[in-house]
Amino acid sequence: MANKIQTYAEFWPYYLREHSSPKGRHLHYLGTTLALFALILAIVLQMPSLILLALICGYGPAWIAHFYIEKNRPATFSYPFWSLLSDFRMYFTWLSGKLPRELEKAGI
Repeated sequence: MANKIQTYAEFWPYYLREHSSPKGRHLHYLGTTLALFALILAIVLQMPSLILLALICGYGPAWIAHFYIEKNRPATFSYPFWSLLSDFRMYFTWLSGKLPRELEKAGI
């Protein structure tokens, strides 16, 4: 990526292209699911320390997917907020069954 992305509208297709492998996306879904469960537990059990577990659960599988499956650098390193937002967007778009259309629009 030579030029810095300026808008989220530009970032979203880039994010999807960085997650072109179904196996990589599945690791992201696993991590996001585990992170959400850890956050819910943190709230229900009133244990803020579980937020650290949520971060490990969320980023661990995602970074494994990037380094070993996608073989690219996680977008989190350059675009932390947009990347986090896009992870949840990809997750919920996948759950709704609309991800194939988004992947196609991104050229995947």
